[in-house]
Amino acid sequence: MKKFLLLFAVASMSLSIYSCRETTEENMEEDMEQAGENVENEMEEAGQEVEAAAENAETEMEEEVEGTDDMNGDDDM
Repeated sequence: MKKFLLLFAVASMSLSIYSCRETTEENMEEDMEQAGENVENEMEEAGQEVEAAAENAETEMEEEVEGTDDMNGDDDM
């Protein structure tokens, strides 16, 4: 009887450890996917900011070349 209870306890612990490992792996996969999506979104936002800055710089340069820019640089107000 003791052997049966000991065997049952070991089997139960093995199953619980295995289940916990699967849950951890699933959570890790979900976390990695979310991290990948976050990186992708941040890179897209950074790209848009760079494009906006480049367009602003192009406009400023054109204004300087054409002589339409004001002298103190406060043309954004």
